Amino acid sequence: MKILNQSQIREADHQTINREPIPSIALMERAAKACIGWLVERYDKTQSFCIICGTGNNGGDGLAIYRLLAEKKYPCKLFEFPLDNSPSKDFIENRKKIKIGEIKKLTLEALCSLPEEVILIDALLGTGVNRPVKGILKRVIQELNKLPNTILSIDIPSGLFPEFNSENYTERIVQANHTLSFQLPKLAFLLPEKGGKTGEFHLLDINLSPSFLDEVKTPYNFLTSKIANTLYKSTNKFDHKGTNGHHLLIAGSKGKIGAAILAAKAALRTGLGKLSILTPLCGVEILQNNITEAMIELNTGNNCLSGYYGLNFDTVSLGPGLGTSADTKDFLHSFFTKTKVRMVIDADAINLIALNPKWIKKLQQKTILTPHPKEFERLVGPWEGDKDKLERLIDFVKQNQLICVLKGAHTAIALPDGNIWFNSSGNTGMASAGSGDVLTGIIGGLLAKGYTPENAALLGVYAHGRAADIQTQSLSPPFMLASDIIDGLNDVWKEMENLAKK
Repeated sequence: MKILNQSQIREADHQTINREPIPSIALMERAAKACIGWLVERYDKTQSFCIICGTGNNGGDGLAIYRLLAEKKYPCKLFEFPLDNSPSKDFIENRKKIKIGEIKKLTLEALCSLPEEVILIDALLGTGVNRPVKGILKRVIQELNKLPNTILSIDIPSGLFPEFNSENYTERIVQANHTLSFQLPKLAFLLPEKGGKTGEFHLLDINLSPSFLDEVKTPYNFLTSKIANTLYKSTNKFDHKGTNGHHLLIAGSKGKIGAAILAAKAALRTGLGKLSILTPLCGVEILQNNITEAMIELNTGNNCLSGYYGLNFDTVSLGPGLGTSADTKDFLHSFFTKTKVRMVIDADAINLIALNPKWIKKLQQKTILTPHPKEFERLVGPWEGDKDKLERLIDFVKQNQLICVLKGAHTAIALPDGNIWFNSSGNTGMASAGSGDVLTGIIGGLLAKGYTPENAALLGVYAHGRAADIQTQSLSPPFMLASDIIDGLNDVWKEMENLAKK
């Protein structure tokens, strides 16, 4: 699923109108009916609504939603807020379908007098916004955000730019509880600067031109469950441990053996054939007591890895709990000098690479790095806003021909060709210590099983988030542990296996 910029979103509507062909007012009606379908599925006719419309096309959507809700006998009110520009053609056309007297002028007093059980539908501004709102509209949005009512935004929260919002103001954007986005997510939804303004966003299919969506070029993509499921490779009756890969995990130091345990258990839960762990002597007994399915490779270091790397594995994951001591630095230098295999690099291994940037050139092409934002900053330097960050991310992977998994609420998987995939799965329960170690284990296990580095990164990130989502059926996200994610992995693979057999 592609993520389009502001002009491409506008062109998608234009091309749909021309290629079907279909009148623009009919496309607006289609969008409104998609919203009505979502609303009717969730709310019965005791729920009252208040639709707040601007006078552009987003307001036209709001007018159609009001009319269709009223036809279905939902109690609803309609307010209009005149924008600076003249009303759009389709807004005027939809306004003619509303009875005289049903449309009230929006005032701050009317807004503040609404009962709190009324759901507010925000149809003030759409995706055409490119500068911060001001004047009376700014005050309207500020008052909206003070209300206790649930707010549903149509297509995009009013005031939010569809892409980058570094030059926007938080208080001038509607804070939605839900956003009903037409066909595709907007890039702004997936970025930390202002993405929280959407609340939970939902994608409504309005059948925009499939041929145009196939043709249009963008580096930004959305990793959905449908795409992730196509990456999964079904099990084979004659698989055995020799065909499912033998993976090496390099992890742990004194006080941080727990990171190695999490990564190891996650790797084993991918169904790989065999797992070996290279860890300092302080971790050997702990690992053997906690992970009976893994084998231990001995290292001469007591509290951290030391010496040189002299093993022979086809796939390796390294970094969880390693520490950044001088001995570990020397060990990793030996490893990167001698090793040209498929690998995933995380945590302290990334920090040591950042301190020794010449090591990047020693990495095999399509090596997978999994930094959190601060670790990525150590690699590329500080950035100014989401736009600068994504540009640095694309430059980093293209110049070095690496894969970078930049962790976050919508983890961004950047591939060597410059394409970025934003993940759709996951929840706030993953914002806890050890979650990244679990991800390293999952991706490493998939590499060992024969997935390409690109697919291992994409499927690993999605499965990681999906496992956390499954666990919310029985666990509250704020109290979820990283180990709970591992426990959810079996259900993820079962889900994918069942789909693969259909």
